[in-house]
Amino acid sequence: MSELIIRPVDSRSEQRRFVRLPWRIYRDDPCWMPPLVMSQEELLGFRPHPFYERSKSRSFLATRGGVDVGRITAIVNAGHVERYGENRGFFGFFECDDDAAAARGLFGAARDWLHREGMTAVRGPVNPSQNYECGLLVDGFDTPPFFMMTHNRPWYGRLVEDNGFGKIEDMYAFWGETKMLATIDSKLGVMIEGVKDRFGVKVRPLDRSRFDEEVRMFLEIYNSSLGGTWGFVPLTDGEVKHMAASLKHLIVPELALVAEVGGKPIGTVFCLLDYNPRIKASNGRLLPFGFVRLLWNKRGIKRMRAISTNVVPEYQAWGVGLVLMGALVQPVLDWGMEEVEFSWVLESNHLSKRTLERGGALVTKTYRIYQDDPPTPKAGTT
Repeated sequence: MSELIIRPVDSRSEQRRFVRLPWRIYRDDPCWMPPLVMSQEELLGFRPHPFYERSKSRSFLATRGGVDVGRITAIVNAGHVERYGENRGFFGFFECDDDAAAARGLFGAARDWLHREGMTAVRGPVNPSQNYECGLLVDGFDTPPFFMMTHNRPWYGRLVEDNGFGKIEDMYAFWGETKMLATIDSKLGVMIEGVKDRFGVKVRPLDRSRFDEEVRMFLEIYNSSLGGTWGFVPLTDGEVKHMAASLKHLIVPELALVAEVGGKPIGTVFCLLDYNPRIKASNGRLLPFGFVRLLWNKRGIKRMRAISTNVVPEYQAWGVGLVLMGALVQPVLDWGMEEVEFSWVLESNHLSKRTLERGGALVTKTYRIYQDDPPTPKAGTT
């Protein structure tokens, strides 16, 4: 077997090779969706991105016989270290041939760099945090992912686990056809009306006339609502501004709803059309014509991803999330939507899981977060 070389990514040509590697690994996988190249470069820190105003990363390439066979990025998330008081590093952007030695070399290089940065444990994959694409697909390889969800080769889980990582949390993608909405338990409808009447909850679509301000409000509610969620680190102000600008042309106001009490926004449900087939058609490039192709005739897209239902903490026990999901039904039907994916949902989020299951949604994909902490002994053992 040819000599294996693991090297840090420094030059612009190495960065391009790092970004382009998936095109070779997935060349015969019809379910793979190419990333938007410019966005990928930003999230890797190869172009300016506000995540890296506080945090840092180091990327590595594995090469065998002059061919790039794997890649990984080691990440120090300053927000996580500060919020949780632990020196935990992260890995992300992992891609690799079914090559045990290459994977071992990549994880070794990532761990060595993280240890030099003072990190004592590693979690992942995150690209580059849980606020962006994250999780390793471990079940559901036979269908393409929805927009901004990951896809990987089936052997990745084995490579990760063989390098000392174990499961810490699973995340689910729930899928449903809109025709299933007619079969939703009538008791849910009664509950929704009860919440609206009792607490005066009103729901409206995103206000087009204040579009920028409204998108910022959606992201601020996202930040404030998830404080108790496993592993969550709030978006920084810079990330909020950057994400709002990135999403501006992708958001459909009718599919982004706001719950208010007394005119005050207290919750949101946020959906995005599944732009993936159009991104695939442009091979991940927006210039010179990909952006036009991406946004042309949005009504022609009949699949969407329900990304997040968020309610500020003081109203979370009211059932506002149910009200928002109920209000989404008619706009979805009016659009002519055929399929909806609710993703992702943490396995520890029992309320959301039960609600989706009760509505008839099916788990079609499972994504996993790993970490290399030693197992905690059970009570009564040594």
